[in-house]
Amino acid sequence: MKRVDVTYVLLFDENHQKVLMVKNKGENSSYYTLPGGAVEDGETLEVAAVREVKEETGLDIKIGGLFTVNEAFFEDRGHHAIFFTFTGKIVGGKIEISFPDEIEEVTWMEVDEAEQYMYIPNELKGLIKANTTIPYIFENKVL
Repeated sequence: MKRVDVTYVLLFDENHQKVLMVKNKGENSSYYTLPGGAVEDGETLEVAAVREVKEETGLDIKIGGLFTVNEAFFEDRGHHAIFFTFTGKIVGGKIEISFPDEIEEVTWMEVDEAEQYMYIPNELKGLIKANTTIPYIFENKVL
């Protein structure tokens, strides 16, 4: 199986009441996720997260800590995926859809509703409200 790293970013509104979500166009139906996507060759997780949020939402962000790390096998695609979800802060830009063939909508969603679309096991529901993270550290600054 091919290893695929994916980054997502958890972005709250200024009142910490809503989460920014994107509605992705799927083959058979649309679905909501946090903004994010696959890490490209040569990218750090942080660079990929910032790029993906900009591409999908038009917003400039600063990455915070790691919120969750999840893993899944997609046997039909031959992928072993690792999902890195960061917290982030909006520092500029404006909401706009740059890739309408991929993204149908960018919306602010109530925290409880957004959590339904995230990779959080039922026993950990409510974790999003705690806003607890661990640091993300890229050790090798020289490429």
